Amino acid sequence: MSYRILEHATDAVIEVTADNLENAFKIAGISVIETILDITKVTENDKKILHVKGKDLKYLLYNWLEEIIILTITDGFAGKRIILTISKDEEYNIDAEIFGETIDLKKHEFKVEIKSPTFHEMRIEQKDHVIMRYLLDL
Repeated sequence: MSYRILEHATDAVIEVTADNLENAFKIAGISVIETILDITKVTENDKKILHVKGKDLKYLLYNWLEEIIILTITDGFAGKRIILTISKDEEYNIDAEIFGETIDLKKHEFKVEIKSPTFHEMRIEQKDHVIMRYLLDL
């Protein structure tokens, strides 16, 4: 389970490899937070709950990344650990708990602001393991 940042001139292209879909989404969420700030300096003093829906897995990934960006940049919450489950009824659903604390710009060393995720270059492959690729507009 890991992610890597691929070469891109102006944005961040991230590729996640995980053993299952839930771990892939968890790693994707962490990759967004680590792009924005230094996650190693975050203490788990608080918890936020997120519920995210998507009509298919790509929309679920887009909406998930967008909610993590909003939680971090707009709401000012620095996440460190994520527990989530994915279910499917008419749509895909994520129910997540994000553990962390209120952002302190001096402590958490803000790196870069992410404007939004995009569908450009997005892919999700499920075989022996899950590979996700997505672009974050910086």
